[in-house]
Amino acid sequence: MRLCALAWLLAYCCCIAPLALGQAPSRPLTIYAATSLTDAFEALAAAFAEAEPAAEVLLNFANSSTLAAQINAGAPADIFASANEKQMALAVAGGRISEDAVRTFAHNQLTLIVSAQSDIKLDSLAQLAQAPLLLVLAAPGTPIRAYTDAMLASADAEYGGRYQQRALERLVSEERNVRQVVARVALGEADAGIVYQSDVIGDVRDQLVVIAIDARHNQLASYPIAPLADAADAALAAHFIDFILSPPAQAILREYGFCSPVILDEHEPAEIRTEPTPDAATAAEIKDSPCAAPPAES
Repeated sequence: MRLCALAWLLAYCCCIAPLALGQAPSRPLTIYAATSLTDAFEALAAAFAEAEPAAEVLLNFANSSTLAAQINAGAPADIFASANEKQMALAVAGGRISEDAVRTFAHNQLTLIVSAQSDIKLDSLAQLAQAPLLLVLAAPGTPIRAYTDAMLASADAEYGGRYQQRALERLVSEERNVRQVVARVALGEADAGIVYQSDVIGDVRDQLVVIAIDARHNQLASYPIAPLADAADAALAAHFIDFILSPPAQAILREYGFCSPVILDEHEPAEIRTEPTPDAATAAEIKDSPCAAPPAES
């Protein structure tokens, strides 16, 4: 699949932005991207660089709120890729990104993970507030925590019995970003955590038990991307964003657990939902879509 995508990309780039002969070998492009995009964007940057040998893609990963603050403080970024719309809106409000330039390039969902080393056995999200476990989450202010809190509030509305409060009573650590949550659980330093489904792709999955979250409570995380108005190479920034939205780049994103926004065009729920999804048909569609969380494992 990767070879086919690369061949398509080479043709695509040659058609829309051919490089002039004799051009200097380095056109820096600095991308500020959410931590949950690390693996996917490293692969995307490599694919883009193969098609654009003059481009030097520089990646800076952190939680989206940190990146938005850095951009608003004048950090020398060319592109911002956020894990939610709130942090992108803050960057837009800061004046360095035009609202009209923002594009949604991917979606993600939440999943419950349990350490393979843990003696705790969970089969569903409902049991999170019942088992005597050690829970780790991302810190407040991060997009993943906002989605997690909304998901717990939605579950609380259905399960009752102070579900959200009892779940959070098991919280023993709050990490700066979602990858640190995955690491703590994978290493057995905590029993369970809430992460994006894209975070359980690859070798780390062998160290985890992955439990799907019911579509009635799950959150569809939106990933917006935009060039900065003062990007050092505006044409290259626009070219990279066109690439991100292209079929070969979307195929790479799917390999890393993300789903394309086109899948959700017809029935896209609000970014943050604190009530269970009332439309059973819509919930079933989300559950069966390519963005559905991985199936539970025992």
